[in-house]
Amino acid sequence: MPGARPPVTVELEWEGGLRFRGRAGDRELRLDGDSVSAVSPVEALVLALGGCMASDLVHILVKGRVDVKGLTARLVAERAPEDPRRLVRVDLRFAVRGPVPADKVERAIALSREK
Repeated sequence: MPGARPPVTVELEWEGGLRFRGRAGDRELRLDGDSVSAVSPVEALVLALGGCMASDLVHILVKGRVDVKGLTARLVAERAPEDPRRLVRVDLRFAVRGPVPADKVERAIALSREK
């Protein structure tokens, strides 16, 4: 398939308790199911969602020759009250700094959501 990317491959190693070390190539990330020594797997999932969308926004805006000076994101995720405690809603709020027209930000968000 033209333009196909290789599969994403990561490894997890249990470190005791609910702690894991994740590896993607030579990069590492720690996870802690108790949220004591590192972010929890669910927090990492929400961070990944925010990171993907924030990367998309910056990429789309810069490609559109918008002078982005900064971007912050705040995500609030709701979980089901009973097991399985899956995510049922995620509220994403982005703040873009710089001379950035609101309509361009809204378009970038729409394009990212369509992906």
